[in-house]
Amino acid sequence: MAISEKGFLLVRGALLADPARRRGAPADVLIEDGVIRAVGIGLAAPEGTPVFDAAGLLMHPGLVNAHTHGHSGLSKGMGDRWTLELLLAASPWIGGGRSVEDKKLTTLICAAEMVAKGCTAAYDLYYEFPLPSRDGLDAAAAAYAEAGMRAVIAPMVADRTLYEAIPGLMDALPDALQGQAARLRAMPAEQTLGAIGEVLKHWRWSGQDIRPAVAPTIPLHCADEFLCGCARLAREHGVGLHSHVGESKVQAVVGRQRYGKTLVAHLDALGLLGPDFTAAHAVWMDDDDLRRMADHGASIAHNPGSNMRLGNGMFPLRRALDAGCNVGIGTDGASSADNQNMYEAMRYASMLSKVQTPDPRHWATSDEVYRAATVGSARALGFTDIGLIAPGYKADIVFLDLGSINWVPHHWSTNQIVHSEDGGGVRHVMTGGRLIFRDGRHAGIDMARLAREAEAARARLEALNAEWHELYLKLEPVVASFCPAIAAQPYHARRYLCDAPG
Repeated sequence: MAISEKGFLLVRGALLADPARRRGAPADVLIEDGVIRAVGIGLAAPEGTPVFDAAGLLMHPGLVNAHTHGHSGLSKGMGDRWTLELLLAASPWIGGGRSVEDKKLTTLICAAEMVAKGCTAAYDLYYEFPLPSRDGLDAAAAAYAEAGMRAVIAPMVADRTLYEAIPGLMDALPDALQGQAARLRAMPAEQTLGAIGEVLKHWRWSGQDIRPAVAPTIPLHCADEFLCGCARLAREHGVGLHSHVGESKVQAVVGRQRYGKTLVAHLDALGLLGPDFTAAHAVWMDDDDLRRMADHGASIAHNPGSNMRLGNGMFPLRRALDAGCNVGIGTDGASSADNQNMYEAMRYASMLSKVQTPDPRHWATSDEVYRAATVGSARALGFTDIGLIAPGYKADIVFLDLGSINWVPHHWSTNQIVHSEDGGGVRHVMTGGRLIFRDGRHAGIDMARLAREAEAARARLEALNAEWHELYLKLEPVVASFCPAIAAQPYHARRYLCDAPG
C-alpha cells in the first residue's frame, strides 16, 4: 500500500474504539500528509487515493508510553528481588561498558517491543555514564526513527550517587567497599549541565517528532542548584523536564528529613513545577502534593508494573484524577518492569486502583485508564496532536484483529483494550499514516538480526562488566538491609492516602 502522490490515504472498514460508545462503530479515516482530515462513514476521497482495507479490525490511537528507559533494553531479565535502591546499586553492572552501537541497540530492543504492542510514542529517560553525550543520545534517537516511533528523549542526570543521596548508606559500607563505591561518583554539576546544553543545542531530530528534554533523575540525587540548572536549561530550550518523584518510601522519608517538607513541596519551592514538568511514579505523594501538581498543570507518569515489581507501593490514581492531575501511563524500563507492554500497564493501572478500597465508586474506570494511556500520556510528552483518532491529529493508529481470542466475544471496546488485550491482537500499526508494523511484522526492523546482535552484546557485556557484578554482590546485602530499615519508618502521608475514601 502506497500513499497517493497528493499524500492521501483512506482507511475503510474498521471499527473505531470510542469511550463514548460501548462497542466500536464503523468509521472511515481520511489521511492527508500523515494527518487525519476526516473521520466518518462513507467518506469521499480524491481520485486515485489508495484504500487500506481494515475490515475485521478495531482501530484505536497509538498508545503513548509516558515513562521508559531505552538504555534498559539490554538489561531485560537481569534481576529478581530488587528494590529500587538495589536496582540503582546494580546500575554499573547491568548498564556499563556500552558502545555507541550498544546504545542504539538497547533502545531499538525497547522500541521494537513497544511498536509490536501498540505503542507509537514514548518519553525516554536515557542514562549514560559518566556524562550524557551527543553521540549516545543521537544513537537512541536513530533507534526510534528506525522503528518509526515518536519520542521525547531526556538525558537522565544527577550530581550525587545513591550512596551520597541516602544519609548513612556510605558509612554503612565496609571501608574497602566505600572506596569502590566512590569510583561511581558523578561528574561535577557544571560539566554535566554543559553536556546537556550541547545535546540540546545540536539536536537534529525534532523534525521527525523525536524531541529532547531534561531529566534530573531523582531530587535527592541532585543538589538544589543542579535541579535549578536543569530547569533553566529546559526552559531556555523550550523542552520538558522529567524526574522520578516519590517513587519509593525511602525517597519520601529521606526527602522529608532533608527538606522538612514533601519532595513535591520542595520542587514547588524551587520553581520546577509547571506544564512542562512530569513526575514519574508519584506513589508517595499526599493529597496536598496532588493538588500542587494539578494547580501547576504538571503531569504524572503512572508506572504500575514497576511500582509493584520493585515493591514501591500503589499510586492513588483515583485521588490524582479527582484532584485534577493530568495522568499518563508508562511501562518504566525493561530492567524494572521486564517488558514494554502498554496493554499490560493499562490493565495493572486499572486493577491497582481497585485493590486500594473495596468501594467500586472510588475505582478508576477503564475509560479513564484508556484516556490516560493516550491523551494523558501525550500531554505529558508535550504533544497536542497525538492520542486521538480525530481530525487534526496525526494518523498514529493501531489495528487490532477482532478474530484474536482477546476479542472473542467483543462486548465493550475500550474496556477490552484495557482488560483483555495483551498485544497478541495487534495486526497493524501506523504512524503518520505510514505502516510501521504490518501483518504482525515490523516494516523497518529485521527482528532476526536484532536478536543476533542483542545476544552478541549480552555475552560481550556480561564479560566486560564482570567486575561490576562482583561489586554489586558485595554491596547488595548492605543496601538490602539498610534501605528497608529507612522504609520501615512511619510516613503519615502514605497512611493518609491508604485511608478508604469517604
